[in-house]
Amino acid sequence: MCFSATFWSKFAQFLMSSNFLPRRFYFDFSPTYVGCGLICPHIVNCSVLLGAIISWGFLWPFVSQHAGDWYPADLGSNDFKGLYGYKVFIAIAIILGDGLYNLVKIIAVTVKELCSNSSRHLNLPVVTNVVDDEASEILLVKKKRDEVFLKDRIPLGFAVSGYVGLAAISTATIPLIFPPLKWYFVLCSYFIAPALAFCNSYGTGLTDWSLASTYGKIGLFIIASVVGSDGGVIAGLAACGVMMSIVSTAADLMQDFKTGYLTLSSAKSMFVSQLVGTAMGCIIAPLTFYLFWSAFDIGDPNGPYKAPYAVIFREMAILGIEGFAELPKHCLALCYGFFVAALIVNLLRDITPPKISQFIPIPMAMAVPFYIGAYFAIDMFVGTVILFVWERINRKDADDYAGAVASGLICGDGIWTIPSAILSILRINPPICMYFKPALAS
Repeated sequence: MCFSATFWSKFAQFLMSSNFLPRRFYFDFSPTYVGCGLICPHIVNCSVLLGAIISWGFLWPFVSQHAGDWYPADLGSNDFKGLYGYKVFIAIAIILGDGLYNLVKIIAVTVKELCSNSSRHLNLPVVTNVVDDEASEILLVKKKRDEVFLKDRIPLGFAVSGYVGLAAISTATIPLIFPPLKWYFVLCSYFIAPALAFCNSYGTGLTDWSLASTYGKIGLFIIASVVGSDGGVIAGLAACGVMMSIVSTAADLMQDFKTGYLTLSSAKSMFVSQLVGTAMGCIIAPLTFYLFWSAFDIGDPNGPYKAPYAVIFREMAILGIEGFAELPKHCLALCYGFFVAALIVNLLRDITPPKISQFIPIPMAMAVPFYIGAYFAIDMFVGTVILFVWERINRKDADDYAGAVASGLICGDGIWTIPSAILSILRINPPICMYFKPALAS
């Protein structure tokens, strides 16, 4: 399976030329995304595809027709004053609407339970009337997982004190490294970050796609606009880094906790493992960056390592200084509309009967292709179609082996990045090159 995925990932490079390519509406034969489609629930994959159809099939072509009226027609593809601004901010609006709705919902449920003197660890699933069948066995396994996971959980006081301690260290040291970013901006970032971390963890759990950079853009715009022209670019970029570090780490830790839950592992052991990995990353990551910085011309527009996001984030900081008034026409109005739409869709999912709500799409999953593109949505939908057909043919085999097949596809595609990176560093070009072009141009 790994070999097949490796071959598949190379074959995909030959099949991405059509009229849909500029809209990112194509199937790129990515084993990783097909594997994700096998793992994610059907409603998530269908929601992602619906978001891709709405955005890249209708919304972005409609906005593009107003180039020259709503925004200058000669802007680059990554200029926030053009179409790219619509993509980023509408996606952020949907993500915030869905994430904040679920955050408020979780808080409300928690407060209700506290008021009724109940708690989650006292209300574990209890199996009554145990019957020797498959359903009761599943309930017993779930009960065992709940008990193991909650038995060795991390104390709330330790988590809060650790976060406060890290916030204090960052508040004291980051302004010394980036003087334009004042200490109170760092402190505000740590106050806002938990809510955004929840939104990102929730979205990552649904789609296996962390949008930490999207949440970092929020801090970038706010801090850059507040600081102004006197150091606003540096302050905004530094605040973006702080926000991204917190939000992405939260999503990674929740994924580790989910793995620990499924494998009957201790929550503390999973936390310590990530702590060790993070400490190693603090050493390995700078050394890797220094290696590339010394060996290659990083940031050269004509070189192999263009670092396009460096330019994008710098332009975002400049745009934040100039204010949201510099965004293209009707961008904020569309953001407000999609934000409200995300709230309404979530409300419908909660108030409608289960027979209906199971077919209502998830806004968080729909938002991802608005910004990323439609190609991975098609890949994931192919995965869900394969799983759907497999379940109809043999449900037991699908339940037993779908995860293994998905892991093989994802690992095979990931393993290929190692020799690919080595060949790239050694500047070894492939011995063959294949190119497809439209028949009219031949």
